[in-house]
Amino acid sequence: MAKKRSSKKTRSRSLNGAALFIGILAATLGIFSFAPNLLNKKTSVCANSISCVRDLTGKYEESTKGVFLGREVTAPSYAVQDTPQHVLGTTSGPKHISVDLSAQRLYAYEGETKVYDFPVSTGKWAPTPTGEFKIWIKLRHTRMSGGTGADYYNLPNVPYTMFYYNESVPKSRGFSLHGAYWHNNFGYPMSHGCVNMRPVDAEKIFDWAEPATEASITYATDSNPGTTVTVYGEAPK
Repeated sequence: MAKKRSSKKTRSRSLNGAALFIGILAATLGIFSFAPNLLNKKTSVCANSISCVRDLTGKYEESTKGVFLGREVTAPSYAVQDTPQHVLGTTSGPKHISVDLSAQRLYAYEGETKVYDFPVSTGKWAPTPTGEFKIWIKLRHTRMSGGTGADYYNLPNVPYTMFYYNESVPKSRGFSLHGAYWHNNFGYPMSHGCVNMRPVDAEKIFDWAEPATEASITYATDSNPGTTVTVYGEAPK
């Protein structure tokens, strides 16, 4: 009888050990399912794989030193404008922004009338998702960081940022239209998934697009909705 009890204890320990192993394995897989960028940076959970949309203050930072692709960059001293801005345009129709990945260009429309046509830089180190989106927040400035190794970046005071989303690409993914002061290669992919614009162009779109700018941070609401953004095509290799 003693041998049978010992056998049962051995089987019990084996089962407990197997359960523990399965539990650890499941937890590990769970971690990677929520952070796929740990497995493959090309499928990071957000456009700015470190910062995402954690800082939504819209405030200007006094520290202007940043890093992009292994080199130090300095953010220009943009004037802080916390006063309401007039939304530009003739209101000849609903506003709509289109981003053509193949041509690396942004087009802004009022109804059928094209009012802006700018070069952009979309995803190079991670893809810019296609589809129809809505702007949900506008930030006068924000910090963006992400990438790993050679493509690491940490950039203060990214100007004129407009985050957009849809049901398939939630707000937490951090995709946006924004100005880029750290490169001058517009017309070619240069981002980690966002849509880069020349700051002078981004300012025009920022003031033109809805929701109407209220201060350094503006949320879209039912009474002040965000402009539709359509992204289509395929970025050149």
